[in-house]
Order: sequence, then structure tokens, then C-alpha cells
Amino acid sequence: FVMHTLLVVTATLNCMTAEAESDVTGEHAYPPLWDLATGNLQDFPVKDSKIVINAWNYQERLGVYKILLNASAKYFDAFGPQNSGNILWGLPLQHGWQFHTGRLADPSGVTSCGYENGDLLCQSVRSWWSCMNYYLAIIPFLGAVEAGLFGQLPYEIEILPPEEQKDDFCYSVEDCWSRMPKLMDDWKAFFEYLLSTEPKAVSSATFSSFKLDDALGLMWKAHTTSIAYGLPKFQESLKYLSDPEANFGEDWANAVDFIAATHFCTDLPTTNNFQAFLPQRMLVEGDVLPSISDFSPQQNRVLVSLRALHKANKSTGGLLLKLWQEAMSTEEGRKMGRKLIESLISS
Repeated sequence: FVMHTLLVVTATLNCMTAEAESDVTGEHAYPPLWDLATGNLQDFPVKDSKIVINAWNYQERLGVYKILLNASAKYFDAFGPQNSGNILWGLPLQHGWQFHTGRLADPSGVTSCGYENGDLLCQSVRSWWSCMNYYLAIIPFLGAVEAGLFGQLPYEIEILPPEEQKDDFCYSVEDCWSRMPKLMDDWKAFFEYLLSTEPKAVSSATFSSFKLDDALGLMWKAHTTSIAYGLPKFQESLKYLSDPEANFGEDWANAVDFIAATHFCTDLPTTNNFQAFLPQRMLVEGDVLPSISDFSPQQNRVLVSLRALHKANKSTGGLLLKLWQEAMSTEEGRKMGRKLIESLISS
């Protein structure tokens, strides 16, 4: 039964097929406006002896990711040129896809936030995707601050609150520790692991204790904790979305748990390949699977597969995920899981 479960899940993940390999250095390999986002904390304004970041502006939130990528680059030098092997790429690439497909704009239509005829870079607090992403951008960033990834900072960090739902978010290291310690602890642990593997000179050789599987395990643990925290908190935000889009959001969140169990590598080329056939626009009423006419067969298949996986896991009370996690509980099992996914992706 476990093998059957393993094959079912793998077959589902197979539908996220990228037939063309990404160009690591190509313009389209990076999130939209990546070149315009700052990569230095010093570029953010300082007010009342605090570095102030507007997390509800796409370019500033993207800058937070760029700072994380730059500060952690040295730990991933062995895994690809130009920091392409950094496993944190999965976060800004997903966020870039959300921006490109209009998922960060105000879905209620009450404001022009996120639209070309308003403030295109505005991220709406009414956007389920934007709210969920807050816990995969700001919390990792503040966890890295607390871990000491950026060294001793001259000022504290202050994150500006949104216009609504202010109690659903935290805005500083101290605030986040007091309100969501588990999230902060998990992200801090990941960055502390990176810091603990700083190359050391032993005799005439340079030694590093870095293990990619360990780093991926800690990163995915923090990632899934963030999603699990956000899902119930932003359930009401789904009401602004069409039923097909709301279903897709929940289906995607469910699938992340299965992907995480394999310690799937979220570097630049792998993530680009993996998300190549995600839907390139918001789903609307009238979109009926598996026959959405302006979606490719692969995109339709992804949506059908994610829906089926979510329904199967829900109908078994989460047993499907538990069995998959059990199968992926060893390094050899995870290697097999990734190989199954990768072989099916490249087929």
C-alpha cells in the first residue's frame, strides 16, 4: 500500500513537467523586476533609528529576497555558478510568478492595488497569495536577522503594516518572536545551520560541514510551518477569489507538503523547470478542468493532478501524506522520491 501511495503521489507530481530547460543566466530565469530590486539593506530608508521596509510593495518585498540570496550565496558556491545553486531561489521565483500572473493584486476590485491603471507594484492585503507569501518572505528575513546572517546591524528592522488586517502580521524581530515563536524558531534554525557550516581551515585544507540534504530539510520544515500557520489565518481571504482559483490555492498549499518531504531542491534552474507549467493567469468562474481552452494540456493536467492529490489526502484524513512522509523519512527514500520525480519530469 505504501508503494502504491508513493507511485500515486509521484505520478501526480509528474504532471508538473517542464520540457524545456531553463537558461540560468537568461532574462526570464529571474523574477520580474529582479534587476531593479535592491540587494542591500542600506538602500532602505531609515526613520527613527529603524530600517523601514514596505512589504506591501512588490519591489521592496523582492528586495528582501535579494538580500537573503546575496547574504547566503557563499554557502552554495559549490552547487552552481552565479548563486544559481542557492536553495532559497524557490521563494522569490514563486513570488515572481504570483506577480506576473496578477495574483498579488486586489481580487475584490475595491481598490486599484496591483493593477496597471493604479499602483502596479502594490501588493494587496486582500490577496490570499500575497498574505500567504508574507510568511515566506518577511518571517524568513527576520529569522535571518535574528540568526545573525547579516552580522551586527546598525538599526532595528521595522516592517510597515498593511491598511487592513494588521493583527494578522508581525512587524519586527521582537514582535514576531512574541506572536509566532515557532515560525521564527524554524527559520532561525535554518540560517543558524548555514552559519554553523562556515568553511574553516583545518591544517592545509579548508573544511565545511555543509550538507545539502540537511539544509533542504531545515528549509522545507520552516517553509511548511509557514504555510500551516497561514492557511487558517487567511481562510477568509479566499472569498475574494473565484471558486476555481480558491481551490487551486488550497491544492497548491497541500502539494507543497508532499514536495517538501522529498527535500526537493529549490535552486534556480530546478525551480524554473518545476513551475514552468503552473497557470499563467488567475482562474475564473467558467474555467472547467481539464478543458481550460487557453491553458496548455500540461497546465490543465497540473491543475487536475493537484486537485486529485488534495481530495485523496483529505478523504484519507491526511493518511496519504503521512504514508508519503514515512516513505521519504530516510535519505535514501528521499533520493528515490526525487529521482522518481526527476525521471518523470524529463520523460
